[in-house]
Amino acid sequence: MGLVTPPKQDRSRATRQRLLEAAVSCLAERGWTGSTVSVVAERAGVSRGAAQHHFPTREDLFTAAVEYVAEERSTALRALFPEGGADRGAVVAALVDLYTGPLFVAALHLWVAAANEEQLGARVAELEARVGRETHRIAVELLGVDESRPGARESVQGLLDMARGLGLANLLTDDTARRERVVAEWGRILDGALG
Repeated sequence: MGLVTPPKQDRSRATRQRLLEAAVSCLAERGWTGSTVSVVAERAGVSRGAAQHHFPTREDLFTAAVEYVAEERSTALRALFPEGGADRGAVVAALVDLYTGPLFVAALHLWVAAANEEQLGARVAELEARVGRETHRIAVELLGVDESRPGARESVQGLLDMARGLGLANLLTDDTARRERVVAEWGRILDGALG
């Protein structure tokens, strides 16, 4: 009996996923200028032609990569708290963790490139608005926030803005000890502010 070959659609999906994961890794490690379709294709173990079949332009590849990983992280974040976020401190820590990994570094490189490249700018702005809305929605859900309460929406947005700032601080030095203290305090502040 011979080897069973996976259907073409499954192979195509697997190739696409390898390209997306390789693109995020390249962007996080090499930045925008060092991340080309050829570099990503090589890292993913596919030909440049196969990469361009899935993603006709460099912009297509990298915006899809950041979106893909953002969706994966959202799914993983929800999976950490299948019953919702009973412990606000743990939810705050998990939300902050979204901004300290390779996805955040990759997204940051994409933002910088988008600020200087008009063609990329509109796409990244739209992507970031969508990712931001989804992250906010997840935070509200996991923190058990009633957004009809005055200041509740702003408290969640402040948490996400703070998390982004902590992620930026972590880029230059390992900021773990300070970040842990800030996250613990922010969890207590939210408990008081959100009831």
